Amino acid sequence: MTRTSGQPAATPGIAGGALPAPPAGWSLEADVVVVGSGIAGLTAALRCAARGARTVVVTKARLDAGSTRWAQGGIAAALGEGDTPQQHLDDTLEAGAGLCDEAAVRTLVTEAPGAMRRLIASGARFDTSPATGRIALTREGGHHRDRIAHAGGDATGAEVSRALVAAVREQSIRTVENALVLDLLTDAEGRAAGVTLHVMGEGRHDGVGAVRAPAVVLATGGMGQVFAATTNPAVSTGDGVALALRAGAEVSDLEFVQFHPTVLYLGPDAEGQQPLISEAVRGEGAHLVDAAGVRFMQGAHPLAELAPRDIVAKGITRRAAAQGTDHMYLDARHFGAAMWETRFPTILAACRAHGIDPVTEPVPIAPAAHYASGGIRTDLAGRTTVPGLYACGEAACTGVHGANRLASNSLLEGLVFAEQIAERVAEQFTEQLAEPAGVAPGPASREGETPGAAPSAAPSATLSAGVSPLQAVLLPATARAEIQRIMSSGAGVLRSARSLTEAAERLAALTPSPGSPDSPGSPDSPGSPDAKPAEPGVDTWETANLHLVAQVLVAAALRREETRGCHWREDHPDRDDTTWRRHLVVSTPPGGHFTVRTTDTTAFPPVMSEHKEHK
Repeated sequence: MTRTSGQPAATPGIAGGALPAPPAGWSLEADVVVVGSGIAGLTAALRCAARGARTVVVTKARLDAGSTRWAQGGIAAALGEGDTPQQHLDDTLEAGAGLCDEAAVRTLVTEAPGAMRRLIASGARFDTSPATGRIALTREGGHHRDRIAHAGGDATGAEVSRALVAAVREQSIRTVENALVLDLLTDAEGRAAGVTLHVMGEGRHDGVGAVRAPAVVLATGGMGQVFAATTNPAVSTGDGVALALRAGAEVSDLEFVQFHPTVLYLGPDAEGQQPLISEAVRGEGAHLVDAAGVRFMQGAHPLAELAPRDIVAKGITRRAAAQGTDHMYLDARHFGAAMWETRFPTILAACRAHGIDPVTEPVPIAPAAHYASGGIRTDLAGRTTVPGLYACGEAACTGVHGANRLASNSLLEGLVFAEQIAERVAEQFTEQLAEPAGVAPGPASREGETPGAAPSAAPSATLSAGVSPLQAVLLPATARAEIQRIMSSGAGVLRSARSLTEAAERLAALTPSPGSPDSPGSPDSPGSPDAKPAEPGVDTWETANLHLVAQVLVAAALRREETRGCHWREDHPDRDDTTWRRHLVVSTPPGGHFTVRTTDTTAFPPVMSEHKEHK
């Protein structure tokens, strides 16, 4: 029976608690620790530092190695003649399929032009029109105006990342690179008090430390690696969302995973990060065709190839299924070599590297996991349901994207809401930041150096990782591939009660009951018959994070019995506004299993009461 009330439905198998890890061997003090170095993380760090906050950036690889640098299309903003934030808002609401938070969208589109100007002031260089000298704007799926600013033709993310990394280094903001965040530190009142992390230095397996700070900003990016084929880089393993769940924070709308419709098809067995064929290629006039050259999106939607991404992905999947194949084609031969070389040099090079020349032949494409519209639930200031814990970028659920993200709103969301967080942090800690902390900072890295191994003061007894004494169960690293296969087959573009139930059962089977002969890490563990014991380490921590977010995603997708946006249920093919124009919220009570509940209205409830925030 479908549950439609706000009462939680218990989901067994996952409990709160910290990842098993060695104790912190070093620590440092800060006012703000930002986890992640994409557009959201670095913008938050720059704006917090500009307000006088001692800011530390923790990032999983190099400063420029996250998802931002892979963004091809651009950043949406109402900068063109005749365009307005209201029109941008209307397009965003339409793409979001009835689940966008209108106040959040209004903040996004209203702040967009100013945020773009500040990004340019930080050093980002966007392509300009030779005729006018103004920023060149193009169009992508779901937009009714040319409002996408791009850089380097199809290398917008790389240019934004370059500019922000340079600005961070110019301001000498303290950074810890090659560090996987583990868990949230909390004080005696349950407020965020920093994070634990593991530095992945060469030859070091136990580089666990802590950054203690009264404000923690999670900008850890997406969770695309939970699927076998994705456009996300290898670092996108859902670490921030998993940390938030273990800490008791609420996450929302994880069922809405956007599958980018045009990813370079490399064969049925291709896994890992796949080359993206930007929406901007269709924005410039490329056609979606089948093997016979027929344009199948004409008549399927008024915008044809430029329909919102969920509609295009479904159109491709339907056409492929009807023709007994698993891919379609993108035809842009009419562009000519000169346009390909100047407007889309990165995509052209990627295609040619795989033996395909878009100048002379159609490009084989298929949908692949691309973007998580849901994430850690926040308000318009980036606050989560845990005091002192903030989130922005793809890791967050601000309500902007609803059931399906509008193209090129992702970089913009990270930019705008990172600035909102900096404003809130400045308000909350103005008095504290004006006075010396009185505690010397521990060792830290600058310019990507690894913190020294000499231990400093250990975190005090009032700090604890997570909110439950229960420990997260580690899986063998080899279980990662099994998780990805389960998710791709059971929770991909096409979903049903049968496929999702099977996925849930297979995911649960990866963690046998305590005392079972097939306990996690044993050579006979399900999904990993030859696995070595699951010891604490980067591979097993990442696998644990993927396993947690996979189970939450499947539980939410199974609960939402309708088709809406990028959530497509074959057994419930229609959109049901009466029952399901609501958000699904997931939380992990202390000592309990995660629960899934629906909101009472389309609006999110407040993240916390005024009493809880200011006590």
